[in-house]
Parts: sequence; structure tokens; C-alpha cells
Amino acid sequence: MTDAASGDLRSGTGDGGRRRVNRAGAWAAGLLLAGVSAVAGCRAADSDGITPVTQLLAFLPWLIAPTVAALLLALLARWRTGMLWGVVALGALAWYLEPYGADAEADGPPVSGIRVLSSNVQFGRGTDALIDTITRHEPDIVFVEECDYSCQDTLERNSLETAYPYRQAVRAGGSEGSLVLSAFPLKAAPTVPGTMGMPGATADVRGHAVRLQLAHPMPPLPGQVGLWQRELGRLRDVAANGAGDATILAGDFNATQDHAAFRHILDAGRLRDAARLTGHARTPSWPSSAPGALGTQIDHVLVSAEFSAEDSRFLKLADTDHRALLVDLTLHAPSPSDD
Repeated sequence: MTDAASGDLRSGTGDGGRRRVNRAGAWAAGLLLAGVSAVAGCRAADSDGITPVTQLLAFLPWLIAPTVAALLLALLARWRTGMLWGVVALGALAWYLEPYGADAEADGPPVSGIRVLSSNVQFGRGTDALIDTITRHEPDIVFVEECDYSCQDTLERNSLETAYPYRQAVRAGGSEGSLVLSAFPLKAAPTVPGTMGMPGATADVRGHAVRLQLAHPMPPLPGQVGLWQRELGRLRDVAANGAGDATILAGDFNATQDHAAFRHILDAGRLRDAARLTGHARTPSWPSSAPGALGTQIDHVLVSAEFSAEDSRFLKLADTDHRALLVDLTLHAPSPSDD
């Protein structure tokens, strides 16, 4: 074989290898972009889709990583359709990174400051850490999810009983127990039906009635997405029925602003997310073991238009997989123009 023929053969083999690599890269990019597009498409359609889209919606901001990887693969494969697809997908994700909800602040005269703490103590394991946090930060109202019998008994025996003489609870074991502690007088309100306890109450804050509702719907586990949607729907009904009342709806929603079922709660009662109002719309609350900014925000304090939000902080507690959410609110009376 001549040197020229040998060179042609090696060149052909190299071209064939590059084509196979390009095809593989294009296939990989296409699969990544198809998955990302399914999630972004459901977000655009105001739908939570089905498993695994429902679960992936909770981590929508982190889908930027596989989208960038897919775009690089498309560039290396010289797949022009994939390049365009990747740019469009990145643009859609960037658009939905914007916080959801209204910005308007209450404009009536201030009535009272209210410090609210919401904490999922994971089957009661974080009770001691919660007591330390309450003692340190002195919230006026505390929403406690997954507060089992032992958790509730410990909180009742603790010196907190004098600081929080008013409480509404669903007494149950495991993740089903929940508790609202208050320094303000409480009247019982209907409990929202759910797999896990969601007690409600009406607080008397300096002569002004404030509806309190703890939120803890089931998580959207595979095979239980319908149940998750129904329980979030009951919270949406509470928000809708109380529209026009001063309301605090707080707890572990097992949902983020990228879930349609959660956005419907905000819209139904004209509620606003306190973390969003204070510039922390994407600060993760779960899992607390995730490093840095990794994770997702599924714990929320939602407030009606009678409240302004001054500050919010996500606090790491020992022995629980959720960060606690501490929010400083101001309750405002209706402005004279509203009379």
C-alpha cells in the first residue's frame, strides 16, 4: 500500500470516529434538553405534571447545570438545532428564576410588630434545638411541624409554657403532630384535613384579629402527587375563604414557588411570601445538610396585605433536616382611605 493510500485510509477512519463522537454528543445533549424542556414546559403551562417532573420542579434553578452541559455537547457535536434549543432552554430557566408574587407593602398605620418562627423538627428530633432557638430569638408565634407526642409534652413542660400560654395542636405521633404556640390570645379555628396535622387559630393582636394556619401537606412522593395536590388545594381554599382578613399561613408546604399548586395558594388569598418580600425568595430551607446554596425552599411564611415584612432568616437547627424560618412582620391597620 502506498503512503498516499495509507493516509487516505487513516483520514477516513478519523472522520468516521469523529462522526460517531458527534452523534453520541448530540444524542446526549438531546436527552438532557428533552428532560429540561419537559420541566420548563410544565412551569410555563402552570402545571405540576407527573412524576418525575413534579419533583424536579422543586429544583428548577439547578436545571441550569444540565442545560449548560447539553449546550456544550451540542457545540462540540456541531449540532445547530441543539445549540438553538439549549439557548432557548437557558432563557426559559432564567426567566423563571425571577421571584413569584406581588411586591406591594401595607400602607395603613402600624399596629404591632410580630415575630414568627416556623420549624419542621423532623419527628420531634429537633425539639431541643427548637427550644434553644425560641429562647434566643423570642418569636411571638411559633408554628411547629412534625411535633410528636414527646415534642409537645417537652414544650409544655419547658419554661416556654409561661411565655406561650396559648396553643393549638394536633396531637399525634411521628410526622402527623403539629403545634401553634402564641404569646397572643388564641381562639380555635377549624383544622385543615390532611394526612399530617394542620391546626388553625385566630389570634388577638392588640385588638386585631389575625387568622393563623399551619401548613404541612404531604410531600409529592411518586404515587402520591394527587394527594399532595389535594392537600395543597385545601390550603388554597382556606386562603380564598379568608381573602380580606389579616392572615398568616406558615409551615412546611413541601412545595416551592415553581409548583403551580403553591402559586395558586398565593393567588387565591392575595398572599405574599415573606421571604420573597425580604429578598430571600430562593434561599433553601431543605435539606439543611446540603452545602451552601444547594437545596430548595419548601418552608414558607405567607402573609396577607395587612402585613409588611421587615426581615427573614433561615436558621440551621440540629437534628432536623429543615432550616427554621424566622420572620419579622408588622401588622398594619386599614388605611383611612379603606374605611
